[in-house]
Amino acid sequence: MKTQLLILAALAISAGIFGFAFKASTQVKHVVVFKYKPSATPEQIEQVSTAFKALKGKIPGIVSFEYGTNNSPEKLNKGFTHVYLLTFTDAAARDAYLPHTEHKKFGELLGKLGVLEEPFVVDFEVQEVR
Repeated sequence: MKTQLLILAALAISAGIFGFAFKASTQVKHVVVFKYKPSATPEQIEQVSTAFKALKGKIPGIVSFEYGTNNSPEKLNKGFTHVYLLTFTDAAARDAYLPHTEHKKFGELLGKLGVLEEPFVVDFEVQEVR
């Protein structure tokens, strides 16, 4: 019994030393997928992507911003072509982002350009497999 307790204690200590974690991350992923109108030009789509990317430097709590276009061979994208993935430090940062002035300006740009047919948005807390 004493040996088992020592082994458990050693495992707990090494988990801390070597960075192993036994709790879920608090990060939130914000997945935004756009279906652009057929009339949207490549220049307009680039303008949207550039403005979206810029939010990372303007709104606190955004850890990373990634984006790209669909290239799945499965052909299940239902016309959604452009994916934007924002990672927030936590749900509070995501919640502060939504009404943020810079985010609203981005929405205004989308409205002004009139290129968006439909957005699809999903958020989730990161559950890491280690």
